[in-house]
Amino acid sequence: MRKTYYLYDPRTLNYERVYPSWKQRIWVVFRHLLIGIIVGAGLFALAFYIFDSPLEQQLKKDNRLLLTQYEVLLRRLSESQRVLNDLQERDDHLYRAIFQADPIASSIRRPGFGGTNRYEKLMHMPSSELVIATTMQTDLISKQLYVQSNSFDEIASLIQSQEERLRCMPAIQPVANKDLSRIASGYGMRIDPIYKTPRFHAGMDFTAKTGTEIYATGDGTVSRANWYAGYGNCVVIKHGFGYETLYGHCDKMFVKAGQKVKRGEVIATIGSTGKSTGPHLHYEVKVRGRHDNPAKYYYLDLTPDEYARMIEIAENRGQVMD
Repeated sequence: MRKTYYLYDPRTLNYERVYPSWKQRIWVVFRHLLIGIIVGAGLFALAFYIFDSPLEQQLKKDNRLLLTQYEVLLRRLSESQRVLNDLQERDDHLYRAIFQADPIASSIRRPGFGGTNRYEKLMHMPSSELVIATTMQTDLISKQLYVQSNSFDEIASLIQSQEERLRCMPAIQPVANKDLSRIASGYGMRIDPIYKTPRFHAGMDFTAKTGTEIYATGDGTVSRANWYAGYGNCVVIKHGFGYETLYGHCDKMFVKAGQKVKRGEVIATIGSTGKSTGPHLHYEVKVRGRHDNPAKYYYLDLTPDEYARMIEIAENRGQVMD
């Protein structure tokens, strides 16, 4: 039904019927439409900013789940890194030490990522710090695993030649010393018997009567058997695999340069030639040209208890004889 409009006329004191024009009717319609549009737009905007659509709700849920997975992945990578660090420590200080292989340099173990910023494309992603940290950790572990794999390949190669290597290692005492009574001095800082000043003693001294037999401590080739300044009559054996042994202050020598010898073979007898204060053997071990403590290599003719006692004796006797 069409609405009927009335206006009060104070002159007649009656309500007179009003007939609006078509412009007024259009304005009323337009006004109602405008109000409806404004109210609808306001409600839509309010709903847009306060309430999520089903698709937005699902996307936010997926993002939360993805971030959680990244955090879990980063924790697992950190745990894997700790395990890998432990494996690297064992490799350098146990596995490679057993075979006298040099530790792998830290610059190779932990390579950097030089050049341009390889993670720049990730900086504009949501939660970029977490994503970049996870990616960097993954890259680092991948490189370290590659280095560790190569190290194990090298050790596997060393193991294949282990039988020959074991024959060549200087693995017994150079004199008969089962009761450990012939150890005069060990490896390390000692007091010079002549000058009475501290100096580094690069080997071990064994006391015995002149003429006591001296044994080759591993298979090898004699590189010298002659007079050597300070050492007197001296025998040097190159064993291969980086090992070299020296036997100083000998009385008689039964080998010559170029001769091949076996472990346990008599190569000389104890004397007091060269710079010496009495009959004894000065014995040295070199590994890749560097002196090493000979006491580390007596494992074939000593039990664990005997070895521990020998170490204690060698460390507590500070007077050398040469």
